[in-house]
Amino acid sequence: MIRRSELVKLELRDFEESTGEVLVRKGKRGKSRRVYLPLEAISYIQRWLGVRGDEEGCLFCRIHRGGHLKLGQMHSDTVWRIIQKRAKMAGIESFSPHDFRRTFCSDLLDAGVDLVTVQKLVGHSSPTTTAKYDRRGEETKRRAVQVLSI
Repeated sequence: MIRRSELVKLELRDFEESTGEVLVRKGKRGKSRRVYLPLEAISYIQRWLGVRGDEEGCLFCRIHRGGHLKLGQMHSDTVWRIIQKRAKMAGIESFSPHDFRRTFCSDLLDAGVDLVTVQKLVGHSSPTTTAKYDRRGEETKRRAVQVLSI
């Protein structure tokens, strides 16, 4: 899951439609990494590209009244405002774009993905940072021990 500051910097060339690969160039601390979209998300991006077109530039852009696109880079605060508006429409009082990252990490860990892979996907420098997102409880630890045979 990418940060909103990384999202607004994505360019059309950073998305590989056939694999769902997204190249995050110069993310936090200037590091680049590859992330992958689930199949369902790829279809949403394909639909967006049908609207956006194939002109080089930012992958995501502003849509002005009347449906006119402006292919320049959005500000990360724009992403914040969009998320806040949609959360309010959904009746969610407290929500931030970072909640997507927390949920992404937690859901992958819940699904059994190892901590280091999750760390790499979200671009954390240390697995200790990623471990803070781990919400798994005692039942997960109990089941983990059961995989051992005596």
